[in-house]
Amino acid sequence: MLRVVSWNVNGIRSPLQGMLCEEPSNYAAMVVGRILDKLDADIVCFQETKVTRDVLTEPLAITEGYNSYFSFSRSRSGYSGVATFCKDSATPVAAEEGLSGLLATQKGDVGCYGNMDEFTQEELRALDSEGRALLTQHKIRTWEGKEKILTLINVYCPHADPGKPERLAFKMRFYSLLKIRAEALLAAGSHVIILGDLNTAHRPIDHWDAVNLECFEEDPGRKWMDGLLSSLGCQTGSHVGPFIDSYRCFQPKQEGAFTCWSAVSGARHLNYGSRLDYVLGDRTLVIDTFQDSFLLPEVMGSDHCPVGAVLSVSSVPAKECPPLCTRFLPEFAGTQLKIHRFLVRLKDPVFRHSALKLNNKTQVQMHQNKARVRSTRPRPSQAGSSRGQKNLTSYFHPSSSHPQASPNLELPSVGALMTPKTSEKEVMTKVVEGQASASEAKDEKKIRTSFWKSVLGGPLSMPLCRGHREPCVRRTVKKPGPNLGRHFYICARPQGPPTDPSSRCNFFLWSRPS
Repeated sequence: MLRVVSWNVNGIRSPLQGMLCEEPSNYAAMVVGRILDKLDADIVCFQETKVTRDVLTEPLAITEGYNSYFSFSRSRSGYSGVATFCKDSATPVAAEEGLSGLLATQKGDVGCYGNMDEFTQEELRALDSEGRALLTQHKIRTWEGKEKILTLINVYCPHADPGKPERLAFKMRFYSLLKIRAEALLAAGSHVIILGDLNTAHRPIDHWDAVNLECFEEDPGRKWMDGLLSSLGCQTGSHVGPFIDSYRCFQPKQEGAFTCWSAVSGARHLNYGSRLDYVLGDRTLVIDTFQDSFLLPEVMGSDHCPVGAVLSVSSVPAKECPPLCTRFLPEFAGTQLKIHRFLVRLKDPVFRHSALKLNNKTQVQMHQNKARVRSTRPRPSQAGSSRGQKNLTSYFHPSSSHPQASPNLELPSVGALMTPKTSEKEVMTKVVEGQASASEAKDEKKIRTSFWKSVLGGPLSMPLCRGHREPCVRRTVKKPGPNLGRHFYICARPQGPPTDPSSRCNFFLWSRPS
């Protein structure tokens, strides 16, 4: 069996990985290994890693028992990025970064690019500059003993921001390039799996609030998926696309099967989300080899949950990893020297003997220099000098500089040291006066406190929402516009369907300017 899993981790270095909170001190070295153990897959594809090569560390890149491949964003730091981790038993025969072939190194690449004449070189370079696609090609063996080629395309498709129409155009061009490359691989005889975050909820069943969205079916991303996928999953339908949505093939009517939720509104508590993550396989591969397709909503640590599939094939590992493997990067392969390598203990006996000789020579020279310096110092005379080095016991002898007590000194009498007895009346008077002064000080403190309370009112109490009569939460407008920076109050409950009384009500109130 071959198990593949995909997960948008929303930052592979993020400390929000819920499964790893028990060992925060050892997080950097353990994070990837613990995630991979938890997912228990032969091939794991991550999206939105948010690492660039300059911040990629060896514990994140190289994990025992796996070989890894990264695609980095070249336009922004801490943005986008995908990574694929393969068990050594599923080592790919080829690996390649990007969809266009412009990032290919010619050695160990996947190839099969198709006709990309509709794109300019600048456009192809821009589409591959954000680190959104990574291909690994594997040999698989079916139960009949036949060996075939399987290509996995790990993708993190762009998000279309409603306020930025140019990003919608970028997203659609990325979709077109993805389809051209996938179909070219199919035409070359390879099986193909597209898995990752496609950033589109395909059907109304894949979105909780699809009924209230205008022109849901007319969305360009959904129309593109209509052309890519077979209409009725594994069944014959009016439209037969080259790929099948594997989850809907096994669970065609499962409602509430979501993979992404808003972290800000707490929508995951009430499962108010959408399905943006997919495992798409070519028709022949899904029908012949797919045994299961699943979601893992119980796995926390991101605003997405993992998705995956199980295939009834076995992997035939390559004898060596492709050149794109991170263990071949100069900073991890040992070809790029680091400062700690200059501090390693010498092991060669010849070098150690020469180093020892040099060390002894240096020590002799140091002793000679010290003796030379010592001989040039002026020495005090041994008989009459008082500045010579003192003995330790000299500090414990009685000093002649301190005057000793005279035996004829008269000490004061005991009676002179005693305080005369105070009368009881005087004591009571002092107690009463002390209590009066303490009371006056307390009254003065109360007056001062009340004054400052009247001047500084303190934070205003949170208003109550009308739906539940509960304290609201305060939010800040971050969207550019006339209200940028303004504060407002909304219901504190998690976002959910309007028909659910336990979800957030529609209360809204602008905060008064201070």
